[in-house]
Amino acid sequence: MPGWPRRWWVAWAGVAPAIHESAGRRTPAGARRGNKWLTSALVEAAASAARSKNTYLSAQQARIASRRGAKRAQIAAAHSILASAYYMLERNEPYRDLGSDWLQHRHDEAHTRRLVAQLERLGHTVVIDPAA
Repeated sequence: MPGWPRRWWVAWAGVAPAIHESAGRRTPAGARRGNKWLTSALVEAAASAARSKNTYLSAQQARIASRRGAKRAQIAAAHSILASAYYMLERNEPYRDLGSDWLQHRHDEAHTRRLVAQLERLGHTVVIDPAA
């Protein structure tokens, strides 16, 4: 839908985080009120996904819950579930789980470059030999 903001459906469902921004400062404002039946179903599905083992959603929830708390992690996972469902329906594709280690390995090359640059700034010569 041209003209619609990106991911408007998660805001309609009530699982998109709201942000108040003024003078360059951003403050969290909870989530907007959405479809209460859809929101509760998504949060229930997110709670179930947190109890599963070796999945992307359980890893995402564990990662966010350690920093922000369990309830916010459930809302974030509900957001991911709805976004995944929308794209699966839009593209007519089956669900593919990214795996529990995807969040840790998604930027390995960039992390390596950043560490090498940091060592070179400290005056070390770095030769990288990747492990087999």
